[in-house]
Amino acid sequence: MGDLRYGVISAMLRVFNVTRIDRAAAPFLAGRGVILTMHHVWRGRTLPFQPNRILEIAPEFLDAVLKMIRAEGNDIAPMDEVPMRLRQPGPRFVVLTFDDGYRDNLTEALPVLKANAAPFTLYLTPGFADMQTPLWWRDLEDLVTRVDRIEVPYPEGAQDYASATGPEKRSAFEQIYWRLRQGPEEVLDEAIAVMCHRYGINRLDRLAQLCMRWDELQTMATEPLCTIGAHTMTHPMLAKHAEDIARHEVTSSKRRLEQEFGRDVRHFSYPVGDAASAGPREFAIARAAGFETAVTTRPGVLFPEHAGHLMALPRISLNGLFQTVGEVRTLLSGLPTAMQNRFRRINVG
Repeated sequence: MGDLRYGVISAMLRVFNVTRIDRAAAPFLAGRGVILTMHHVWRGRTLPFQPNRILEIAPEFLDAVLKMIRAEGNDIAPMDEVPMRLRQPGPRFVVLTFDDGYRDNLTEALPVLKANAAPFTLYLTPGFADMQTPLWWRDLEDLVTRVDRIEVPYPEGAQDYASATGPEKRSAFEQIYWRLRQGPEEVLDEAIAVMCHRYGINRLDRLAQLCMRWDELQTMATEPLCTIGAHTMTHPMLAKHAEDIARHEVTSSKRRLEQEFGRDVRHFSYPVGDAASAGPREFAIARAAGFETAVTTRPGVLFPEHAGHLMALPRISLNGLFQTVGEVRTLLSGLPTAMQNRFRRINVG
């Protein structure tokens, strides 16, 4: 189902781009600006089973997008300027954000960003840099890749999934991923840990391979183009936890990053960031913690009205499945997200 859904979205984006409907809609729907979400930037894997490919873009694609953004007359702005730019007239702007703190942001993305003099924000999770918080979605990919049949220990009873062929692996991953993600996070964590132990996967090996340690993050932080933001201590879906736990995750991540880098950390990103992971309670926690902005993954562009909702800013993902400049231009027009949001300019409920 996932492949079919993304195929339909890609076809829609191409139609909008070819017919130039996106360009006609942009003056009405593009808003004041847009915040782009990215994760991995590398030359990519070419595996038959690659369920996390939506999080991976090529450095050449990033370079082409940055050049297109400026060719279309947009500023590339730092996160610090967003509140002011929402309140004052001026050129349309694009903000670049990277979640989690992956090593390829340093080795692959940074050279492209520097070559384009493009400011960016890096939202960091100390648990990843400490090499203590596993990447469960990557662990699940490793599990399904490794075995021909996978048994998942759900609380209500174990369930088997065939995972021998490419289609079986894709189906098993999607079913397990969404069933675990939609339930309590404690159940998700326990199930992934049990399966990794059973099938011989060292979760910290994957973490060490993908994420930057503190010395590498210090190198990133010295770049004038880089703004450091917080992304909780251990990357939980905050809305699934008690308020005291959510508050600790938010406030402690700010304090830890300020200690590590010796600077104010003014911006925050909600892990996962959809409506099931961050809502009004989490927005209030981020505001009380002293953040100036906080970003979700709810899709949308920025309108002047967002100046009154700085703890719930929408973003648009640079999706690894849609790596053409034309598709990104269409996304920046605001038309696809306007349709998705039923033409509501603000979606923070």
